[in-house]
Order: sequence, then C-alpha cells, then structure tokens
Amino acid sequence: MIDFEPIFLTLQLAFTTTVILLIVGLPLAYWLTYSKTKSKVIIEAIVSLPLVLPPSVLGFYLLIAFSPENAFGKFLDNYFDIRLVFTFTGLVISSVLYSLPFMVQPAQSGFKSISKNLIDASYTLGKSKWQTIFHVLLPNMKTALLTGIVLSFAHTIGEFGVVLMVGGSIPNETKVVSIAVFDEVTAMNYHNANVYSAILLIFSFVVLLAIYSINHRFSKISPLP
Repeated sequence: MIDFEPIFLTLQLAFTTTVILLIVGLPLAYWLTYSKTKSKVIIEAIVSLPLVLPPSVLGFYLLIAFSPENAFGKFLDNYFDIRLVFTFTGLVISSVLYSLPFMVQPAQSGFKSISKNLIDASYTLGKSKWQTIFHVLLPNMKTALLTGIVLSFAHTIGEFGVVLMVGGSIPNETKVVSIAVFDEVTAMNYHNANVYSAILLIFSFVVLLAIYSINHRFSKISPLP
C-alpha cells in the first residue's frame, strides 16, 4: 500500500523552498551581476558550493550547526524555542541553501543577457532603479526566471543526502519521497520503492522536457535589430 503523504510533503517542501529562493535569490543575483565589489567572487564561490560539494557533507555541517548541542542551535532553542534538526523548518532552510545556485545562476545569466543600452535608456526616460528592475529587467529575462524556478523546484524534489542528514525519516514531518524510496529498499519493499522512483523519474523527465521546450521556443525568436 503506497503512502502518498511523502509525495504531498515533498511538493510542500519544493513549493516553499522555491518561493523563498525567488525572494532571496533574485536580489542576490542582481547584486552579483551589477556589483563592482571585488569580494563578490567569494560570495559567488559560496553560493556555488552545493554544485560541487557532496550533499552528505553539506547535510552533515548543517546537522552540526542546527544541533541544540552547538552554539547556533542552542541559541535558537534557548531564545526563540526553535528546533531545526528533524523538523520541516530545518528541511526548508537546508533546501534553500542546497538549491540556491539553481536559482541564482540562471537569474545571473538573465541579468547579464540584457543590453546595458536598454538599462541606460530606461534611466534616460526618468525611470527609477526599482522601475527599471520591474518594468525592464524582469520582463526581459522571463526565460531565465522560469528556468530558475523550475530547476529549483525539481532539484528540491530530488534531494536526498541533505534531507536525510537534517530531517531523518519522520512520517508526516520530514519523510519526503527520496527518503521513502530509501526506506522501502531497506525494508526490501521493492514494489513501493519502484512506484516512488517512477514518480520521481517521470516528474524529472517532464521538468527537463519543459525547460528545453521553452528555451528552444524562445531561441527561435529573433532579437530586435
């Protein structure tokens, strides 16, 4: 009998993470694109770490940081009564950190693709910085934004190492689909593991197909002279 709760929990985690990444990732990508500060390369390296760092390593350090036995976790527990280890909140924070480059890097590419002449023209017409961002930059980088949103959502759904380390496998709290697959294989329930895996496989294929279709469609549109 398939338990659909891990699927619902996974979708909830992916949606929450993607919304937070939009709020956090876009300003960060904007700053990384247009800032002249030399130290921004350090921030870029930190943001990109999840791309090369094994998920279990990142998950381990987050587990240590969030643990009530250590300074940060103890501070949150004592002063705010917040526990991040083995909780959904901890999963969200971990997922945001782990999927951050999948939102920031496409957004950076989108910002870089916009001609400086277009931005200068907006300022010449009396538009403010915020008006330029919302009425010039964002509308002209819709493909990059959509790519970042879809990749962040899909990447969160496929997480395993980080969520296993930080969240464990608590039903209705931290047991997402990827963890459910692991648990079913461990229990030798290969039928259930196959069903969960097939769901992830089909979803991943549909996501990639959508991204490539959208990019292919927009690539056919000739740029204005």
